[in-house]
Amino acid sequence: MTATEARTELFALVKRAEEDGVSTLIHKRDDHALLVPLARFPAARQPGMFPSHALSAAQKDFGDLITRAAQGQPQVLRRNTTPVAVLLPVTADSSAPSFDTAEHPGAASAGGAVNSPHTQDRGSTPRKLTRLGDAMGAVLTSGPAGGPTFGLPGLDAATGGLQPGKLTLVAARPSVGGSLLGLAAARQTALADHDMVLYAASGPNRDDIFRRIVSAETGGDYPRLKQGRLTEHEQQVAHQLVQAGDLLMIDDGSDLTAVDIAETAPHMEGLALVVVDRLQAARSARLPLSGDRLPDASQVLATLARTLHVPVLAIVDSDDSALLGLLDADVTLTLTPTEDPARVRVTVAERDLGTIGSAYLSPDLLHARFLDAGSALNLPTAGDEPARSLGSAVERELAEAALPYTSGARQGLPAAVTHVLAALRTALAKGDRDSLDGLGTSLAEIATAPPQLPDTDEGRRLTAALNTYASVLAAALNTYDSVPAAAEHPVAGSGHVPADYDDAVGEVELQPGDEEDEPETAVFPALKILKDAVGRSKMHPIPVIGIEARESGPWPLISEHMDGEPRWVHPEVTSTRVPFLRENGNRVRRDQLDVPDSFGAGVMCLIDRNGSYPSACSAVPLAPNKLLHTGPLEAFDKASAGIYLIDIPQWPRTDMPHPLGRIIDRPDEQDRVWVTTPHIKQLARLVREDHLASMPTIHDSWTGKANESLFKPFYEATRKARTELVEAGGEPYKAYKTRLSIALRLLWPKRQEQQSPFWRPDWRMSMVAEASVRHWMAAFKAVQAGHTLIALRNVDAAVFWAPQDTPPATYRIGTGFGEVKAKFIQAGEMIPEGGD
Repeated sequence: MTATEARTELFALVKRAEEDGVSTLIHKRDDHALLVPLARFPAARQPGMFPSHALSAAQKDFGDLITRAAQGQPQVLRRNTTPVAVLLPVTADSSAPSFDTAEHPGAASAGGAVNSPHTQDRGSTPRKLTRLGDAMGAVLTSGPAGGPTFGLPGLDAATGGLQPGKLTLVAARPSVGGSLLGLAAARQTALADHDMVLYAASGPNRDDIFRRIVSAETGGDYPRLKQGRLTEHEQQVAHQLVQAGDLLMIDDGSDLTAVDIAETAPHMEGLALVVVDRLQAARSARLPLSGDRLPDASQVLATLARTLHVPVLAIVDSDDSALLGLLDADVTLTLTPTEDPARVRVTVAERDLGTIGSAYLSPDLLHARFLDAGSALNLPTAGDEPARSLGSAVERELAEAALPYTSGARQGLPAAVTHVLAALRTALAKGDRDSLDGLGTSLAEIATAPPQLPDTDEGRRLTAALNTYASVLAAALNTYDSVPAAAEHPVAGSGHVPADYDDAVGEVELQPGDEEDEPETAVFPALKILKDAVGRSKMHPIPVIGIEARESGPWPLISEHMDGEPRWVHPEVTSTRVPFLRENGNRVRRDQLDVPDSFGAGVMCLIDRNGSYPSACSAVPLAPNKLLHTGPLEAFDKASAGIYLIDIPQWPRTDMPHPLGRIIDRPDEQDRVWVTTPHIKQLARLVREDHLASMPTIHDSWTGKANESLFKPFYEATRKARTELVEAGGEPYKAYKTRLSIALRLLWPKRQEQQSPFWRPDWRMSMVAEASVRHWMAAFKAVQAGHTLIALRNVDAAVFWAPQDTPPATYRIGTGFGEVKAKFIQAGEMIPEGGD
């Protein structure tokens, strides 16, 4: 063989040498060496006598070893610490090793093998040939291959399962779900077929993998599981998985290489499948399985598959054809999103034949899994239940219309709404009538006060489905008292905001004309002041990103979930939504918190922060000009601001919510999230104060030169006006809050047709994130001082368990910015909001 051929087949050649006594002549230009069994050169067994190399290292430096052996330096090859073969020098015109006195063993023919006489002249064993008839007989009598499968019938039919001895690549861009196919194969092989799996994780850690398995097996929401909140059923399944988990071995060690995997796999008895999650296209200094090292890694994994005769399934986070060509896998499964967000196409290709089949899968990213597209919703047909007013057809349409959002293919729904609609889909798929009945109140709340949805085909379909649901509900019940009331929302239009609308909300529905400067007689010309503050900046900020640029670069990456607002209740406290009739006759729903006796005597102390959003404007870090793609960063640069793609840091405490709030509810498939500068700075502070072990890696970034004073003139004017108007109250104060909210909302108008002097979603989300961070840090300071936090939400509301009339001393009570209002209620009572 040539050195290149032998390098690829090294593990197989060594195995032939060990088991069959076969020697192989290897040449590299004018250098010749003989790979022989230890019996041909017993001195190789003596430790330290000759240079020795682990097989994985030998494969990497094989060309150099051939040269050294040819120069008269025997090179011992070992498996772990045990010598298994040796490379000996041999002259170009002689088939015998230059100092080996043992007789060169002949090759015995057997079982239809035909020995070529020419191989004797080469000083190597003859090639083993197989008659066509023998091969056909073996195939006809072997039956089904019986290799591992994905547990997805359509995909298994298209691929024929995972073939032993072959390297299969799953190629998918980030966020498409490639890793979930590797997990599906591992789950099916270990948990259903009860065969051994090696799961080599270069990216997700073992905790992530376990949570994904629990989520996929139970249908539990993956973001919730990441917070450590498991239902009783999920805990039972988790315990069962622990007991059955001896067949799924996870290697998530640092600096994991393909060679490490190749050295570990032979020691696993009964190994049926190797999954490598994942090969990263972008080079990372801390990930050996990345960048330009991938072709060599792929070669090692392909050799491992052939040597052990097991399937090796590797996920690569790219579908670039040039990269896939370099990786040269036996089989490639390419995942491609379709126009239907509920379907992903999987194209199956073999190296020599090209495309051989395809299948469609339905992404269910909320539950860390794929479903067969044809059976994503195995919904029951309408049953004989005339008494049930909602009818299965209405429920099915609502579940199907919500699928793009509940699967994670589209974003834009509040997390609570997503969870309810996902539960509806699961209940219908399982035919679980009890669960379906239990969702009635929550579905009614959503349908009677639907969230604002984007003006897309998916958004319009879901809006129509919710409207139909609400209409059927109203027609069937026809009684106001029986309809679960929805939470009250601000009335649309300028100047029409409920009296309990607080400074922090900032979520008015913009109307035509809101973008115009306020008249001279306005109580508070908020928009005019904000425009003037931006216009006076010496950094020449860019307040509007052109429409043509909004579909590319960093702008599609920014979402409302980047605000980081917490939605947290202490894990030992029970929260229930209860109906409430306000004094003005409006029916709403409010939280009721039940505190266990273990918390001791006390009452609930409700903290309401004043002016959270305008306060954040005093020093919000942002980039006034366009964001530039700055890619992976070794460390956070304080001189820059923008958005950053990071790993979700592990938060060890249970007495405080995660510092990133609801950001962690929507990770990508690699458990990464985009955050703005305020949260990066928050994490850095928590690391400095030893509350976090280390800063998360910044995998990607879009940044510009940082500035913290862009909105400061707006903040100062807002604070001054509030001081003057808060005592007056009434309509002037109400008008002040309305115009304040409109100005901040105009930083990023939701609707394309809405006119505005601004379009900077990064400014908007940085401002809200700064408010969230300040709210979180204030609560954390109280907890550190010994106070018990039982709920934290939005950017202004906190609930502590405290003695009567004794708010946490870390807060300042008052009406100014940075100060709070405090109210006390008994345990188990409804939590009032705003004007309640």
